[in-house]
Amino acid sequence: MSPRHSAAEAARTRERIVRAAMLDASRLGLEGLTVGTLARRLDMSKAGLVGPFGSRDRLLMAALEQAVEIFRAAVTAPLEDLPPGAERLERLIDGWVGYLADCPFPGGCFLTAASSELDGRPGPLRERLLEVVTSLRGALAAEVAAAQGELPGPHRPAEEVATTLFGLSMAANQEIQLLQDPAAPARARTAMRHAAGLDA
Repeated sequence: MSPRHSAAEAARTRERIVRAAMLDASRLGLEGLTVGTLARRLDMSKAGLVGPFGSRDRLLMAALEQAVEIFRAAVTAPLEDLPPGAERLERLIDGWVGYLADCPFPGGCFLTAASSELDGRPGPLRERLLEVVTSLRGALAAEVAAAQGELPGPHRPAEEVATTLFGLSMAANQEIQLLQDPAAPARARTAMRHAAGLDA
């Protein structure tokens, strides 16, 4: 096998491992994911599974990073050509609810589950998740502020609205995943639009 083909095969193997780890962690939690279980599922040795990453912790970090990219691709990336404002915020909410309703993860929103799992557990995974969520919340507050400039007032502080939207998304995730309520997405979309002042 040529070096080029060997590198391509190694990249495919790494991608396969990360995807499997991400999907399993969605159901079991990042800390609940074991190398042995994942290796058996992929028909690999433990050393072969961990080898491309150097350690289990780095494998889990790779799974977290991949989940973040999937969220961004589904929710924020489609908005890149839209200017900040009410239409963009409305589209963001629609994309967010659509992601929750047709979630690519078997355990529901990966970031929501990881936030609940890691909020009291110090370590690199928690620190990275904190960076991601802080960035997302800041970006959402900026989207809300831009939309408020086009909407009739008075307005609640943008940071407060962002907190409300995050809370509603977490509630929607629970109603979709745990309660399996088919009306949850439409209800969440209505509640989030109202909280953002888009139905004024």
